[in-house]
Amino acid sequence: MRYCLRCLQPDTRPNTRFSDAGICPACDYVDAVRGVDWQERIDILTDLFASRRRKPGQFHDCIIGVSGGKDSTRQALWVRDKFDVNPLLVCLGYPPEQATDRGMHNLSNLIELGFDVLVSQPAPATWRTLKRQGFERFTNSFRSTELALFSAVPQIALRYGIDLILWGENPALQLGDLKTLGKTGFDGNNLRHMNTLSSGLQWMLDAGHERRQLLPYVYPQPEEFDALGLQIIYLGWFLGDWSLVNNAMHSCAQGLEIRTDGVADTGDLFGVTALDEDFTPINQMIKYFKFGFGRTTDYVNEEIRLGRMSRERGIELVEQHDHACSPDYIARYCDYLGIGVDAFWRQVHAATNRTLFDIDGDGRIHRRFRVGVGL
Repeated sequence: MRYCLRCLQPDTRPNTRFSDAGICPACDYVDAVRGVDWQERIDILTDLFASRRRKPGQFHDCIIGVSGGKDSTRQALWVRDKFDVNPLLVCLGYPPEQATDRGMHNLSNLIELGFDVLVSQPAPATWRTLKRQGFERFTNSFRSTELALFSAVPQIALRYGIDLILWGENPALQLGDLKTLGKTGFDGNNLRHMNTLSSGLQWMLDAGHERRQLLPYVYPQPEEFDALGLQIIYLGWFLGDWSLVNNAMHSCAQGLEIRTDGVADTGDLFGVTALDEDFTPINQMIKYFKFGFGRTTDYVNEEIRLGRMSRERGIELVEQHDHACSPDYIARYCDYLGIGVDAFWRQVHAATNRTLFDIDGDGRIHRRFRVGVGL
């Protein structure tokens, strides 16, 4: 394990690759855009919208996948108000045990701001079963969740004949997941190669589910994209001030409700992510034990790249909070899955990367690496 020499990105992130100089792809991208003519990128987006206006009989120019959170709220308002584009917002609905009042408020806020919102709601019983099976097999109950989340949007696009989808950040350039790299900096049609989506349905079928039960989890094939001429683009490529904090500031001014729990409960330094449900901090904690980085690392890396935080201060915050997750969230999660908390920790211990961590006799997990240095 080694770290980027500028930020705190470890080379344990799936699908990343450091330069010969020891710099991660996201830091290289920040260097590359320092001299960008952002108006030129706005002009590219203007031309793209002009070439893909709604067809006769349609009401929407594009689709934006939303949760009601900071990124999707800013995206929806920006394209509507700056480019006179009418987007259809598509949201994946969570079952009542997982959804938060905060998330429902934020989705209602988008409707009150004047947008059409379509909610895709998978069958709750299948959803719960898949989450438990994903946890038991991969120690990742979000494998099925992310399949449904990312599949809902192109499924609706194909159903309604809308040939343009807008997502937020480019995971290849802004996070370092190079397998998703497209033909251009804004091309998102290789999103299907991201770590979760590439796993497909086979593990679900192997677990005994019928294909007809899994329709919400089917990401459309390339041939279906080609038949419609469906294009995904990343709006983050066009926005020079795209960031977690900036997006939150824009969206809070338009009615976004953020978290009131603290960083010790979530690893979230600013309380602006995973607003629609409270199981994500668990997944981030488990990610930390598997790969050596969690939610706090993602935050401080962006702040370091933007020059708003020193690497030294980032190390302090990561050491304190990267593993954070409220025991209350874990208890609720276990109750939802129908497992005991002891069984939860046995599964997490079995999945913990023993190259990066030690587990003592009391079940406490200890870091073997030095944050910012590695092993």
